[in-house]
Amino acid sequence: MVRKAFRMSVHPGQEAEYERRHTPIWQELADALVEHGVITYSIFFDPDTRDLFGYAEVESEQRWEAIASTPVCRRWWRYMREIMPSNPDDSPVSRHLHEVFHLRGQGQ
Repeated sequence: MVRKAFRMSVHPGQEAEYERRHTPIWQELADALVEHGVITYSIFFDPDTRDLFGYAEVESEQRWEAIASTPVCRRWWRYMREIMPSNPDDSPVSRHLHEVFHLRGQGQ
């Protein structure tokens, strides 16, 4: 299993819309994530900075990267591009976060 963490952001005034669009996400997108080995995926929001912190546990880096080429992921990116900083291919501007500490308790 691979743990992934990354930061993105949302445009000013679009915070509520970002949350609305994720409540819930499209079922087709959720299915694609699971089919590509996503075990768990959370996004947290910092209202002081408008930063989004994403955390995912995935089966492999290759399967995670393959999500970007799915039609549903591409549609999702187009759907989200107006409310968050995006790259020319519509993917969200994202910065990888390097893990420096991890603790797993006994029995977990």
